[in-house]
Amino acid sequence: MSGKQLFLIDGSALAYRSYFAFIRNPLINSRGENTSVSFGVVNSLFSLLNQHDPSHIAIVFDTREPTHRHKKYPEYKSTRAKMPDDMADQLPRMREVVEALNLPMIEKAGVEADDVIGTLAKRAAAENYQVLIVTSDKDFNQLVDDNIKILRPQKAGADLEIIDRDKVVDILGIPPEKVIDFMALTGDTSDNIPGIPGVGPKTALKLLEQFGSLEEVLANADKISGKSLKQKVSENKDKARLSKDLVTILTDLDLDYDIKDLVRSDFDTERLKELFEKLEFTRFLQELLKDQADQKVDEHEINYQTVDSLDKVRELVKQVKESKSFCLDTETTSLTPIDSKLVGISISLEEYSGYYLPLGHDEEDRNLNYDEVLELLKPVFEDDKIKKIGQNLKYDYQVLASYGIYLKDIDADTMIMSYLINPSARQHNLGKLALEHLDYKMQPITDLIGSGKKQKSFSVVPIDKATFYAVEDVDIALRLYNRLLPTIKKSGLEKLFYEIEMPLVEVLAEMESAGVKIDIEYMKNLSTQIGGQIDEMVRRIFEYAGYKFNINSTQQLQKVLFEDLALKPGRKTTKKTGYSTDMQTLEELAKEHPLPKILLEYRMMTKLRSTYIDALPKLVSEATGRLHTSFNQTITATGRLSSSDPNLQNIPVRTEEGAKIRKGFVPRDDQHVLLGADYSQVELRILAHLSKDEKMLEAFQQGEDIHSRTASEVYGVPLDEVTPEMRRMAKTANFAVIYGVSAYGLSMQSDMSVAESKQFIDTYYARYPGIREFMDNAIEKAGKDGYVTTLFGRRRHIPEINSKNRQVRQFAERTAMNTPIQGTAADMIKVAMIEIYGKINKLRSKMILQVHDELIFDVHKDELEQMKDIVRSTMETSVDLDVPVKVDMGIGSNWLECK
Repeated sequence: MSGKQLFLIDGSALAYRSYFAFIRNPLINSRGENTSVSFGVVNSLFSLLNQHDPSHIAIVFDTREPTHRHKKYPEYKSTRAKMPDDMADQLPRMREVVEALNLPMIEKAGVEADDVIGTLAKRAAAENYQVLIVTSDKDFNQLVDDNIKILRPQKAGADLEIIDRDKVVDILGIPPEKVIDFMALTGDTSDNIPGIPGVGPKTALKLLEQFGSLEEVLANADKISGKSLKQKVSENKDKARLSKDLVTILTDLDLDYDIKDLVRSDFDTERLKELFEKLEFTRFLQELLKDQADQKVDEHEINYQTVDSLDKVRELVKQVKESKSFCLDTETTSLTPIDSKLVGISISLEEYSGYYLPLGHDEEDRNLNYDEVLELLKPVFEDDKIKKIGQNLKYDYQVLASYGIYLKDIDADTMIMSYLINPSARQHNLGKLALEHLDYKMQPITDLIGSGKKQKSFSVVPIDKATFYAVEDVDIALRLYNRLLPTIKKSGLEKLFYEIEMPLVEVLAEMESAGVKIDIEYMKNLSTQIGGQIDEMVRRIFEYAGYKFNINSTQQLQKVLFEDLALKPGRKTTKKTGYSTDMQTLEELAKEHPLPKILLEYRMMTKLRSTYIDALPKLVSEATGRLHTSFNQTITATGRLSSSDPNLQNIPVRTEEGAKIRKGFVPRDDQHVLLGADYSQVELRILAHLSKDEKMLEAFQQGEDIHSRTASEVYGVPLDEVTPEMRRMAKTANFAVIYGVSAYGLSMQSDMSVAESKQFIDTYYARYPGIREFMDNAIEKAGKDGYVTTLFGRRRHIPEINSKNRQVRQFAERTAMNTPIQGTAADMIKVAMIEIYGKINKLRSKMILQVHDELIFDVHKDELEQMKDIVRSTMETSVDLDVPVKVDMGIGSNWLECK
C-alpha cells in the first residue's frame, strides 16, 4: 500500500485473542511469568509491521469506566465473563512491550475503544489517508468505505483478510451503510444487545430489502407479512431503536490526538532487548538484534588466514608460546564428539584476526598433514602455562582427546561466562552472544552445510569458505571474552568461575567420554515385559469403555470419559477441544472410577518404554559400546547440572518401573562394580546452616532423624511417640518449605486440607523461627539488591521480586527463598566432583554419572576400598557447614543396587 496509511489496532481484542490462543498451553518463562499475551501481541505486531509497513499506527484500548452505552442500557455486555485473573496480570507487561515498540497507545476514560477507532478512522479518511482497522469485531463493518477497510485476523499462520465494501456485501448481503440497521434488528448476543426478539439475519435481510431502512421497517410494521413477525416488530420498536443507538460506532468524539501524532517511530531497541530477555522471547530477540547488526557497519578490518604449510604452523606455534594465551575451536564431521572426525582447527591470538588449519577437507591437496600438525600443536595445547579460551570448550577437549591431545589450563569458556552473568537466559550460543554483546551477526553454519536431512559434512565445505567461518568463531569468542571478563569481575563471580565452573569442564568431558554401560539384553527383555503390562492395561481400558478406541486421541478419550461414562468433567480447555484429559484431571477422576487410574498407569508405562527402555540401547556408541550422555553446565538457573542425549536425570527414582530401568545400568566388565554416593538431606542441612535455626542445627548436630524431629516439634509430641504418618507429613513439609510452598501447594502434596496445611505451616515456622527469618531476609535482600547468592557467590537475578503482578512476584519470592539453598547444593557437589577427579585421575576407576545429589562410579574391584574412602571423605569435607555433611553409599552389580 502506497501513500499515507493509518493502521488502527483493536488492542483489547488483540490481547484477548493472544490469551486464548495459548489457553491450553500457556507460555511460562523460567521466572514463572505467564507471557502468552505479550508473546501473541508482539508476534501479531511484528507480522503486521513487516508485511504492511504502515506510515501511521495506533493501538486503542478499552478502559474500565462505564461508557455512554452502559448508562443508556445497564445490561450492555452484562453477559460477558469477567476478564480472567491470569490475563489481567499479564496486561501491565504487555503495555510495557507496546511502549518499547514506540507504538501510540490510545484510551479515553468512559469511551469505548470502538468509538475512538471510529473517530480516528473518519478523521483520517477525510484527510485522504488509507485506513485499515485491525480487528475481528464485525461491528466495524459499518465504517467500511473507499478509504476505510478492515484487516481481519485469520487462523494461525494465515495472512490478514482485507474486508472492503464488496466483501461486506458478500459476507452480510448488505452494504456497509445498512450494517447498523441490520444489527439493530438482529441484536448482538455477545454484547447483550436485544434487537427484535426472533429476528435473525435472514429475516433482517428480507425486511431491509422490502422497506430499505430500520425506520421504514418500524413505520410500516403493519404491512409486514406473517402475523408472528408483524407482532414482534410492533411490540419491540423501542428495543430496536435502543439497539441502533448501542451498535452505532461514534465518529465525532473530541479527541486530543491529531493524525500526525500517530506517525510510526523507531523501536526503543535497548528497552525491547531488556524486555525480550526477561520474557525469554528468544526468536524476537534474535530478530531485533539481527536487524541492529544488519544496520550496523563494522569498519574494522579483519585478517583471517588459511595456514597452508608446516612452516606457517611452526610460526603460529611460536606466536602462541609468546602470547601465553589463545582462543581455539575445532571443526568436525559431527556434533557428537565421540563419533567426530577432526576437519580443522582455528586459532586466534588477537581480535579481528585468526588462523585456520585445514586437516580433513575433501580438497585433499590443500589439507595439512594430520600427524605432523597435531605433533606440533600438542605441546602448546597441553602446556599448563598457556591459557586456552573458547566457546563450549568441553566439546573441543573431547575431540582433541580422541587424538591423544589433552587440553591443559582451560582458562575461560565464553558460554559459561554468559551463563554466570545471566543464568536465567535460555541460550548462550555464540551467535546469540555476538548479537547481544557485539551487535554482530555471524555467518550461520547452515549457509555452508545446509540443514535437516540434506545437511552435509563440514569436510565438503571449500577451504576458503571454511576459513572465514572457522576463524570468525574464534575471533568472536575472543572478543566476547574481553567484553564479558570485566562483568565477571565486577559481579564478584571470579572465584566461582575460575575455581568451580572452569575446572569442571575437564571433569565433565572425561565423565562423558568414559560413558556408562547398559545391559542391552536386559533392556530388551524389560521392554517385552512392560509391553505385556501395557497390553493388559489396554484390554482393561477397552473393557471399561465397552469398545475399542484410540487411547491417545484426546477427542475419543473425552467421549469415553465424559459422555459414555458420564464422569464429572473438570477443567475446560477451549470450546473446540472440550474438557481436559491431563494428568491432574485424571487424578481427580480416578476418585470416581477405575478407568482414569489405569489411563495414568498406561501413559506412564508407555512413556518410560519409549523414552528409556527402547531408546537407550539405540544410543549406545558403536565405537565404545557404552552410553555417553552430555552434562550441561549452562541450562538451569540454580547452577545444577542437567543431562541430555539421553537425559539420565529424569529416570523416576521412587517408582518400581524407574528401579527396573536403573537395574539395566551395569559396570563395564566383571572386574568392576558400581559405587553410588548420595548426599543425605543436603538441602535441609544447607537450610540449617544458612538459617542458623537453633533447633534444626541441634537436630543435625546430634544425628537425629530430622523428619521425626520436625514431626515432634509440629505435633507437640516426644520423639518416641512420633508415628510413621506424622513423620511422613513432616518429611513432606520439610522439603516443601525449601520451595516456599503455600498452604494450597502443601495440600496438593499431602492428605491435608488447605486450612490444615496453613495451620501446619504456621506451626512449622513457629517451631523453627530461624527458618522463617531466613526466608523473609532472602526476600527482603532480593528486593533490595535484585538478586540472591549461594554460599559460593553464584548469583541469580530476580528483578521480578518487586513486580506489581501478584503471580510474578510470588514466584520471584519463592525463587529468592529456594535459590540460595538449591544453588549451594549444586555448588557443593561440583566442588566434590572436581576434588574427587583430581584424586582418582591416575586410577582405573572412573566417575561416570552425576544425578542431582548423587555420584556414580565405575570402580575396579582392586580399588574399591580406596575409592570408598576417597569419595566419602571428599564429599563430606569439600564444604564446611555448621552441621555434619553425610553421604549414603552403596555398591552393586547395577545402579539399582547402589541405593
